[in-house]
This record gives sequence, structure tokens and C-alpha cells, in this order.
Amino acid sequence: MGAVNVAGFRRQLLRWYGKHQRKLPWRGESDPYRILVSEIMLQQTRVAVVEDRYKKFIAQFPTVEKLARAKEATVLAAWSGLGYYRRARNLHAAAREIAKAAAFPQTPETLRELPGIGDYTANAVASIAFGQPVPVVDGNVKRVLTRFTGRALNDGEYWRTAEALLDRSCPGDFNQGLMELGATVCLPGKPLCETCPVIELCASRGAEVKRERAARKKAVLKYALCIRDGRVLLRQRPDDSSLMPGMWELPTLVLRGNGSARAVLRLRHSITTTDYTVFVHATGDDGLHGRWVSLSAAKRLALTGLARKVLERIAHA
Repeated sequence: MGAVNVAGFRRQLLRWYGKHQRKLPWRGESDPYRILVSEIMLQQTRVAVVEDRYKKFIAQFPTVEKLARAKEATVLAAWSGLGYYRRARNLHAAAREIAKAAAFPQTPETLRELPGIGDYTANAVASIAFGQPVPVVDGNVKRVLTRFTGRALNDGEYWRTAEALLDRSCPGDFNQGLMELGATVCLPGKPLCETCPVIELCASRGAEVKRERAARKKAVLKYALCIRDGRVLLRQRPDDSSLMPGMWELPTLVLRGNGSARAVLRLRHSITTTDYTVFVHATGDDGLHGRWVSLSAAKRLALTGLARKVLERIAHA
């Protein structure tokens, strides 16, 4: 990788980012806590979803101290619908450690000591909040680097290439620009090469060979909707559950034989590699266990994303 190409890449990327970056609620933020929240929310979640949820979360927990003092159930309720709830638990635990230390860690090494913080998140926060000259590598960055170099890279090569390209004088803007390029221009299927600021330096100038994706699984879920006197029956997942422990959901329903429970709602729901068809049946509470909760209070519980989706649909039906 020639020095001229590297210098040109840095200059053109930063110029493009300065003019074309999206206006997002965490952009231009200098508070490391808010940057940390945004980075954790953006993991495996679309930007369009995070925008609204980030603003609500920050309004409820404006400082790391406020988040640290909150109960875990309150944090999970605020996170409900974003999925991957281990992120919320780790963020809460990290906030408690930061508040206890009375100082926000500023280097990648100290940030990685926090619960749930890996190389990418540590480097992103360190570079954006504190100007640390460290690279970032996420899915968008990998795609840009693969096309820019014109070859498949292993994990170590991705990080070394990102570090070689990094503009050490403004690492935060450079890293955000590289991620922004992958998110808005260097798209997975049809890259917008004609608008790419570094097209003249790119070895590929187009889409790479598509890799076969594993077929998604299909499954059916059935839930019981028991509503009485403005209250709904909910159950809490066991604390030792491998999936969403402690979260609240509708009771599952097993229809034996020609079960006559009426399906009042059908919807689609996807989790990781599985697409679910979900049927919600209006039933009595015979044989079902849980807690009766008012519909207004249910919104404040740590509901699973699916349970929240169902109750919102029912409320607007």
C-alpha cells in the first residue's frame, strides 16, 4: 500500500465525511458515556431503530451515574424491543463500574476491562471520545477494506490495514467516516461506486463475489392472550434461562387436538437465524400461570421484544 494512496485515502475520506455524514443524535457528541451507549445499541441493530431508542434511553438515563443507580429491570424495560438483552445488562454493569471508579476509562486497554466491551467498542469510544489513535473494524469497515484492497483479508489483516490507513491526527472522524462509507455508499449488494470519494484508489470498483448465506430456519410460536378488567396475564422467563432471562412475555399456548382458541393476531418475528410465524390466541387462564398486570403497567416491565410488539398491536387494534 503506497504512501501516496494512503494520504489520498485519508484526505478524500475526511473531506467526504465532513460534507455528507448523516445527522444522527450521537454525531458530534463528546460525552464518552453517550458514545458508549450509541455504540452498544448499534451492535446488530439498524440505525433507523437506534435513532429513536437512543434519544429515549438518554432522556431516561442522561448520565452514567443515573444509569448506574437504576434497577436492572428498569434498564431492561427501557431496552425492550432492541433485542440482544445481554448488551443492556453489560452496559448497566459497566456503568456501575465507571460510577464506582468516579472516572471514565480513556484508553482501549482500560475500556476493554468493562463488562461486554470488546476490541471494536473499546477502540470506537477511545478514538471518538478521547482522540486515541486506534482503528476500528466492524462489518462496514471490513467491506470497505475488502474492496479497497481487492482481496479477502483475515481478521488480523483487517485490523492491520485499518491501522495503516488511520489518520492519527483525527482518528475519531476518520473511523466514523470509514464506517459511514460502508453504511451508505459501499453497500453489500450494489455499492454506489459513482458517489464513492475513494473510487480512484479502489482496487475492486464494484461488488465482490457474493458468499452463500445459510438458509434461515422457519418456526411457529403460539401465545395465549388473557385480558380481564384491563389487565393482561404475563409470565416471567426463569433467571437461569439461556435466552432473555428475567424478561416478561405472554404465556405460551399448547393447543391439543382441535383446540378452539381463537387466533386474534398473526405476525412475523425474527431472531438471529430464525423467522417465526407468531399466532396469538384469545383464551381463558385455565391451566396458565403468571401474573396479572394492568396494560398501562405492562409497558414499564422488561418485556421481550415480541411481547411488546404484540401488546402494541392489540392496543391499536
